[in-house]
Amino acid sequence: MILVDADACPVKDEIYRTAYRHKQPVRLVANQYLRHPDHPLISMQMVSDGFDAADDAIAEAAGPGTLVITADILLAERCIAAGAPVLSPKGAAFTVNSIGTQVATRAIMADLRAGIEGQGIGGPAPFSKADRSQFLNALEGPCANCRL
Repeated sequence: MILVDADACPVKDEIYRTAYRHKQPVRLVANQYLRHPDHPLISMQMVSDGFDAADDAIAEAAGPGTLVITADILLAERCIAAGAPVLSPKGAAFTVNSIGTQVATRAIMADLRAGIEGQGIGGPAPFSKADRSQFLNALEGPCANCRL
């Protein structure tokens, strides 16, 4: 199964196409209804709008038989701890070896943004065609942690 942190996921169409090809079920998890294909492999789980409700639902369902798609580093950490491979929408695999550094970097960047409010420090770069291509390669390719 593919679990998708779906609220702001820019690669849902790519996930659907790959799921159809590999006959893998997909569960979108979000705190609001999202349009999705009417297909037996695709399901939608709506959660409350409580803080981290979608993350909690995904982390609870994650495990060795699931692939999680999320850009949320803290959710990725929880899913990795549950034994699930995790892939970002930009195609980067979150791994046991890299997640600690990524969590620490996230904390440092959050502190920097809070400390210099209004100074123009931004978030991640905008999503690009290259990111979409890299995601598809990671989803389909030889990435051992991300293989369906």
